[in-house]
Amino acid sequence: MTSKKITLLILLIASYSIVAQQKITLEEIWTGAFRTKGMDELHALKNTNQYTVLDFDRASRSMQIDLYDFETLEKVTTLINTKDFPELESIDNYAFDQSETKILLATHSSPIFRHSFTADYFVYDTKTKSLYKFTNNAIQEPTFSSDGSKIAYAFENNLYVYDTTSKTNLQITQDGQKNKIINGITDWVYEEEFAFVKAFDWNKTGDKIAYIRFDESEVPEFSMDLYNEGLYPSQYVFKYPKAGEKNATVSLHVYDLKTNTSSKINLGNYTDFYIPRIQWTNEANILSAQVMNRHQNNLDLHFIDASSGKTNIVLNEKDKAYIDITDNLTFLSDNSFIWTSEKDGYNHIYHYDKNGKLLNQVTKGNWEVTAYYGFDEKNKTIYFQSVENGSINRDIYSIHISGKKKNRLTSKTGTNDATFSPNFQLFINTYSSATHAPLYTLNDSKTGKELKVIQSNEALESKVAQYNIAPKTFFTLTTEKGHTLNAWSIKPKDFDASKKYPVLMYQYSGPGSQQVANQWNSSNDYWYYMLAQKGYIVICVDGRGTGFKGAEFKKCTYKELGKYEVEDQINAAKVIAKYEYVDASRIGIWGWSYGGFMSSNCILKGNDVFKTAIAVAPVTSWRYYDSIYTERYMQTPQENASGYDDNSPINHVNKLKGNYLLVHGTADDNVHVQNTMKMIEALVQANKQFDWAIYPDKNHGIYGGKTRLQLYTKMTNFIINNL
Repeated sequence: MTSKKITLLILLIASYSIVAQQKITLEEIWTGAFRTKGMDELHALKNTNQYTVLDFDRASRSMQIDLYDFETLEKVTTLINTKDFPELESIDNYAFDQSETKILLATHSSPIFRHSFTADYFVYDTKTKSLYKFTNNAIQEPTFSSDGSKIAYAFENNLYVYDTTSKTNLQITQDGQKNKIINGITDWVYEEEFAFVKAFDWNKTGDKIAYIRFDESEVPEFSMDLYNEGLYPSQYVFKYPKAGEKNATVSLHVYDLKTNTSSKINLGNYTDFYIPRIQWTNEANILSAQVMNRHQNNLDLHFIDASSGKTNIVLNEKDKAYIDITDNLTFLSDNSFIWTSEKDGYNHIYHYDKNGKLLNQVTKGNWEVTAYYGFDEKNKTIYFQSVENGSINRDIYSIHISGKKKNRLTSKTGTNDATFSPNFQLFINTYSSATHAPLYTLNDSKTGKELKVIQSNEALESKVAQYNIAPKTFFTLTTEKGHTLNAWSIKPKDFDASKKYPVLMYQYSGPGSQQVANQWNSSNDYWYYMLAQKGYIVICVDGRGTGFKGAEFKKCTYKELGKYEVEDQINAAKVIAKYEYVDASRIGIWGWSYGGFMSSNCILKGNDVFKTAIAVAPVTSWRYYDSIYTERYMQTPQENASGYDDNSPINHVNKLKGNYLLVHGTADDNVHVQNTMKMIEALVQANKQFDWAIYPDKNHGIYGGKTRLQLYTKMTNFIINNL
């Protein structure tokens, strides 16, 4: 072979290699090729100006909790390394006691539902370097008392207290029983919809524990067959209150460790109510409890004297639609408190005195507070995150508690999130945008000035750049009905406006949600870039009902889930169809969960607009979904039958014209596979042709092993063949 031919061959091989590198593959997406570097389990300490991070050493296969100095970012020491303790195989998460000298370490975690899990727990004493296991049971939610001398935890629906001095366990509730009575841990629907598991709390002096008791005896049961590996399937049965059905009866109790007695708190004449949060105030005897009616449009904040049992409603909130529960309630040193509310039409920060008298509305404006970070007592300054710089962005701000001296502390447009040092002089900022991978920096809390870079993802940015993809672009879309909606699009790199392209729309659309956000890529985004490489345009539109644009925009879907959201997706598709570079006959839509509910409705009600739809784990009738979520937005089926039925896709199957793929996991404890089975039967009886895939023993996330790879391969092929 001549040297000229060899050179040509080398050039051809190099050229092929470059082209191959530029093609995103599903294997890369689902094997972590685009994983970002971060700061895992970042904890800002309270007593010293330091923070901890959970690090993993791949060489030794060990995990360690490393302590860093906030000002220098230098590593101070390793608090514990699993290689020094063979009995501690891994650290799944950790929590400090108040003195921050003892650490609770979880290992062998076993998930129950979305947030809940059991684990083996150890206590590590950083002073004596000793590690011990305080129970041989796999337990839930262990929590130190204020002085670190005791640990409260849950096991098999009962509460226990371990005394670290006497090394003894005390069982403080006796009636816990599966699918009947739960003490101190939430039931399924509270966990899923009020987003908490630990339904107990220590008071400030460590001599009382408040807890919620759930009596779910009369709650209807739901069962799931688990196929596993055995000859016969097993059945998992749990309490699940569907819309309009019986909820667990909840009650509030206080256990006194001095007298070893438990007392039930009389909250008043409530019927069919929720206790979505309990929290001790800074006064050792005063417990706060939020009590909400079943419609979730009336909330009372109780202050309860645990000694006398006397309760006082210090704050009441009403809403014509519904009230969202948050974790922003914060008690200051004088027992005045911070509260966030949408009562002026946007989510803002309020300051009340200890008796519930409004002292000041701290933040104001036609924008939303999206996170409350804390209060610097010394400088009377509140730190928070908001969308003041555009609803798709997040910035960090400081403001005096009087509502004056507001200061924007972040300068990069995108999504900023903060972890503050104990003295509030510094914060670690996590920044990303659609074009910038997560960047961790140390910033000054007074000026926002960036002091040091802690962790960057420049290597990932360079890797992504090699694929030569066109970045996600943001824009607003106005429908013919005059609704201006946030949107983004991903186009092929070699986009040519003179050509016609097929469009795949993605959305979620659930109340208060957001998919059009200026932040770094998710796994789905890489899939969209892959589809763009195959000649598709991918567009996402956040319609009415989504979040961070004020209460009116979010709550307009009240009592009619799926009406205005579906209208907006159909009308947005009609606008997109008129773009000169869009093939109006090839518009598809897909979504997961609420998004699957939406995509199903869209191909049925918008059968003249959408050619193809994919619905993963969809709700097909709100009658099949849980009470707290559904009734928050719809009231009960008994009160609002038309709201449930008019917009449920299961009632519109006769309208199917296009290509429809229906996907579900059989072990989905959230959106039950019943939704898909009922939809399948309705489609069959309507004599409609469609495609479907059922994933045995997979939950709402449909993952595990090569499951995601297989699912996304199926969806990719479906799109290529049908759009």
